Amino acid sequence: MTLPLVCITGASSGIGQALAARFYRAGYRLALVARRTAEVQAWAQAQGFEAARFAVYGADVRDLAAITGAGRACLAAQGVPDVVIAAAGISVGMDTAVLGDLDVMRATFETNNLGLAATFQPFVTPMCARGSGRLVGIASVAGIRGLPGHGAYCASKAGVISYCESLRGELRASGVKVVTLGPGYIDTPLTRKNPYGMPFLMQADDFAERAFTAIVQGVSYRVIPWQMGWVAKLMRVLPNRLFDRLFAGRPRKPRRAD
Repeated sequence: MTLPLVCITGASSGIGQALAARFYRAGYRLALVARRTAEVQAWAQAQGFEAARFAVYGADVRDLAAITGAGRACLAAQGVPDVVIAAAGISVGMDTAVLGDLDVMRATFETNNLGLAATFQPFVTPMCARGSGRLVGIASVAGIRGLPGHGAYCASKAGVISYCESLRGELRASGVKVVTLGPGYIDTPLTRKNPYGMPFLMQADDFAERAFTAIVQGVSYRVIPWQMGWVAKLMRVLPNRLFDRLFAGRPRKPRRAD
């Protein structure tokens, strides 16, 4: 019997890499997509992964030809995945008063939003034809409300939530489930430079364990850890005046120039 297949972008570090390890332990074959293919190959070999159970594809999710091409290569070499996880993402602070930071916003949207949709694109039709599958978008609690200095990232993750909700409705009758995961603070290279407190900070492997369960169950939306889910609910209902006052003096995420 052929083992199930998961395709994961952003597999060179952080959440993507932790998810790859978790799915491998569950008996999946891996299609790993990243810009730094040599690093992914070396990591997989260091983990003791069987050569027949993983393949590495080089692509930058901002390059539409490259990322959709990687998807088609996966289909040709390994077949239709059971799960596709768009885990590639960037998080950089921005200041709208700085002209150069508009490039940061462009790069963030191209990676976190357009790159996510392009990751899914090659797989939608074959998954629908089969009548099953999971398309997993990695959002963030930061997508619930806009935080000062985080305009690009917050807007992009709000976009992930809305996009995945739209796609979920489009595919409702197809048998393909769209899963939106909203991580809180996860210990990854993206968060280690944050100059502020990170409540309920979670290790990437612990996140991957809970995310794996949510994906297999086919839940439509889940915040991980659950404590941040309650924080998200509170943030959503806070009146603007109180929300603005609470976050006015909060340290801002480092900008690219920093």
